[in-house]
Amino acid sequence: MQVFKFGGASVKDASGVKNVASVLHKVGYKNTLIVVSAMGKTTNALEVVINNYFNNKKELQSAIQDVKKYHNAILLDLFDDEKHASFKKIAALFDELSTFLEVNKSPDYNFVYDQVIGYGELVSTVIISEYFNHIGIKNNWVDAREHIKTDNYYRRGNVNWEETQTLITTHFNKSVLNITQGFIGSDANNFTTTLGREGSDYTAAIYAYCLNAESVTIWKDVPGVLNADPRYFENAQLLNKISYREAIELAFYGASVIHPKTLQPLQQKEIPLYVKSFLKPEEPGTMVGKEIILEPNIPCFIVKKDQVLISLSSLDFSYIVEENISEIFSLLHTYKMKVDVIQNSAISFSVCVDNIYNNLEKLLQHLKAKFKVTCHEHVSLYTIRHYNENAINQLEKGKTILLKQLTEGTVQMVTK
Repeated sequence: MQVFKFGGASVKDASGVKNVASVLHKVGYKNTLIVVSAMGKTTNALEVVINNYFNNKKELQSAIQDVKKYHNAILLDLFDDEKHASFKKIAALFDELSTFLEVNKSPDYNFVYDQVIGYGELVSTVIISEYFNHIGIKNNWVDAREHIKTDNYYRRGNVNWEETQTLITTHFNKSVLNITQGFIGSDANNFTTTLGREGSDYTAAIYAYCLNAESVTIWKDVPGVLNADPRYFENAQLLNKISYREAIELAFYGASVIHPKTLQPLQQKEIPLYVKSFLKPEEPGTMVGKEIILEPNIPCFIVKKDQVLISLSSLDFSYIVEENISEIFSLLHTYKMKVDVIQNSAISFSVCVDNIYNNLEKLLQHLKAKFKVTCHEHVSLYTIRHYNENAINQLEKGKTILLKQLTEGTVQMVTK
């Protein structure tokens, strides 16, 4: 069995959906599971819906209508007959969304976020499943929430692997083409949970692990895994082969092609991962596998924008010791700060974090009670794997370096 994952860019419009069908015809889809993200920028559009629900009720219905119109236009391009069953199915999903927003009593932003945001994936997979059946690609639509069970850590659910394995093994039909949603699961009370942004790759890996798949292919709008993001770096090069270990390192540091959680379950069962272009499906792309030497062996550049650099020093020039560091990390955990890099000396401690949950002000107030605090917001964190002197010089040019850290094989810099 093989698992294919198609992201939002691949299904952003009707021609994209038709191209996915073309890809399947070219590469084959026997014994295949397809994992699909929300279409285009739907996740961003639904985030506007959520924001309006909490902060601007007057614009809420308008935001919902924008999402409806976008998907309805795709339906009209795919189906000649407006009486096709897909129109009713999509309308029913949007009715569910509206009903939830009307009856919800929870003030918890993260809970509401997960209940709303998942409709992007539900709608996209229904449209694609219906279209494929319409053109003769028979398939089975699967609700991922019935298979992938998590805790109730909304917006970053932790998978209950034992229950998920049992549900997938028991209720999954391998003999047909299956289409399901990336990104979403459900908790013990059957409320929708999400696996973190870009979590569709992770969904593909979860299914591959539980189904003992032969391979996973992530279909992107790039030729494979590149040594740099072409949006931020010139002359990005294709990496033909890469090991699980190296891919995990790149993902950990923020490489956007592969989700950080995706690789662990694949590595455990040595399931190869391919990253290929949905525009040129015949090309080999990048293979990620066990004990593969990086090919070609060149520096790899990663950037994470809009980070926060917090520098702490003791108020009385005493040492920053284990007790202080333990307390700092406890606060970072309490306020759900994702730590990207740390650096400490005898009397100072610096940490670069991702303020995903907007708890920065609360954290800073807590820290200022015990430390002298300096905070730089909207900084960039650059990482170079397999660096050389030329790569470092090239990256430093024209930037203000706030923090720099070199280890064997990796250099990291926080810049303005």
